[in-house]
Amino acid sequence: MRHPNVPESLDGWNILHRMFRFDRRRWDALERERQQRIAADAAALFTEFAGNPESDCGLAQLLGDKGDLMLTHYARTFDALGVMQARTDKLVLRDFLEPLSSYVSMLELGLYGDTGKIHADLRDRGLKPQTPEWNAAFDAALAEVARDPRNAGRLAARIPHRRYVCFYPMNKKRDGTDNWYNLPFADRAAMMTEHGKIGRSYHGLVSQVISGSIGFDDWEWGVDLYADEPLVFKKLVYEMRFDEASSRFGEFGRFWTGMQFSIAALPDFLAGERSPQLLAEREPAFR
Repeated sequence: MRHPNVPESLDGWNILHRMFRFDRRRWDALERERQQRIAADAAALFTEFAGNPESDCGLAQLLGDKGDLMLTHYARTFDALGVMQARTDKLVLRDFLEPLSSYVSMLELGLYGDTGKIHADLRDRGLKPQTPEWNAAFDAALAEVARDPRNAGRLAARIPHRRYVCFYPMNKKRDGTDNWYNLPFADRAAMMTEHGKIGRSYHGLVSQVISGSIGFDDWEWGVDLYADEPLVFKKLVYEMRFDEASSRFGEFGRFWTGMQFSIAALPDFLAGERSPQLLAEREPAFR
């Protein structure tokens, strides 16, 4: 974007979250053989999504009355997400799933620090902003950041393979004097640096996926947290509430929390007799 007040970002997977209520009573009324056929067809499709190098698929049993099942779809393009949505809706299983909510976003790596450094470097080199020379130098510097293997790996990462998941959308506040977007770039960058330190202090305990949704959905960002213990979500989100970027400027939507489970465990979720488990390894690539 090259604007001095706007932090650049690197963007990766397109993401679709879908939340459903499952009609267990209608499902239980089916003959067992028909249940098995329906479950097998759904599992085959989800396995295809998860095994494709251009997409991914995650399933989670939700807790509470905001839904029973959350499907998380990753894809390289919006068009591919549309195909995944349509093919899922063609499953017989969808007759037993009532859609409750959804969220569209794009995996995002915010670059507050890198953006500031690029602008400062070009200024020190005496380049005049927005000239062809300045634009070329800016784009080259940003491309260098994108080529960093650490960034490239995060942009094309699969859905984290951890048992517990928490998803919520959020905004930066725009209210009178508490308008995030009216703050000087340096102030916002400093707050985001402090904010990031809290997240990094939970390294190894939680896997975090930040996705941008400005122009795509009702909130500005989506946040997925994955962990091996659900208590980590409470600790992390609570600690971040004391950070100025959140305490003063953070606005949060609904939270969905539950347990990720393997596609192979879909029959257990549908039966409801035992907790569907997340296997030690991801499903093998679909062939």
